[in-house]
Amino acid sequence: MSKQKTTELRKNVAPFEKPNTKSSIKQLINTFLPFLLLWFLAYQSLSVSYWLTLPLAIVTAGFVVRIFIIFHDCCHQSFFKSRKVNNILGTISGVITMFPYEQWKRSHSIHHATSSNLDKRGTGDVWVMTVDEYVAASYWGRLAYRVYRNPIVMFGLGPIYLFFVSNRLNRKDAKRKERLNTYLTNFSIVAVYALLCWGIGWQAFLLVQAPILFVAGSLGIWLFYVQHQFEDSYFENEKEWDYVKAAVDGSSYYKLPKFLQWVTGNIGFHHVHHLAPRVPNYNLEKAHESTPPLQKATTITLSTSLKSLRFRLLDQQNKSFVSFKEIKHLIDNKKSRMNLNNKRPNLDKN
Repeated sequence: MSKQKTTELRKNVAPFEKPNTKSSIKQLINTFLPFLLLWFLAYQSLSVSYWLTLPLAIVTAGFVVRIFIIFHDCCHQSFFKSRKVNNILGTISGVITMFPYEQWKRSHSIHHATSSNLDKRGTGDVWVMTVDEYVAASYWGRLAYRVYRNPIVMFGLGPIYLFFVSNRLNRKDAKRKERLNTYLTNFSIVAVYALLCWGIGWQAFLLVQAPILFVAGSLGIWLFYVQHQFEDSYFENEKEWDYVKAAVDGSSYYKLPKFLQWVTGNIGFHHVHHLAPRVPNYNLEKAHESTPPLQKATTITLSTSLKSLRFRLLDQQNKSFVSFKEIKHLIDNKKSRMNLNNKRPNLDKN
């Protein structure tokens, strides 16, 4: 993409980067109030049937995802004009979603700056190995990657690890502000959970909160995964990497039914978000509709997105994702060569 086209593309999106206070407040009301009401109804339904509680918990989880999108916008300083208000709201939203605001803001900014850059993987992204890297890896290295990419691990154990391990610890080189924010978030979570356990009993609290967290976490990981892991997603080494191409070609347009689009805060317009992170979530669709080049981004739907579950390795040569099965012959060839090399010393002795 030429510099002129890049400049024009960013210029077209720029008007949508300004947050609208009324729209932001409206979203706070139609997100936080339903969340609190649904949580209360889920708790009340325990006295009727847990089969009523679970559906209510699942719907509540959707609003946790929506709260996370607000948290996400605050990290980009795009939800309100005031940096202070964004930081306060982001920290509060982080307590509800169990994400430390300052820590995630840092890792996510790195994700935006390095997305689809093969030489800068490892921070704020999903672990991706190329075919060559996988074939060259040791048995244990391949096993670790296969376990990580297993859907049960990624979407089942992933939320548990994220909520209770990764998000609760500071990185070694975290600055004082980041460390204090993580401590504040952890303390606030413990305080809120302890208060609720005291008020309604720990059994009732777990029966309501556990499925909400699990479903919200799984949905969040799925959204993040599917919007970068599609068949012909853009990935390049540092020398060839381009920010705009990484945004438009390395992020998908996840076309969801209108209700799910609303619940997920328009994050399906991920290509727009990566091109212009300062666009508030409620302006993403407008930016997409008013900018024809953005409408050419790879579009995936609920049904087609399921195919991404078999995309495990990046084939750099063909610039596409492949399954483990498709490269099994390469691993078999490697094993055959290793076995042959191991037998050669014995042949020489004879």
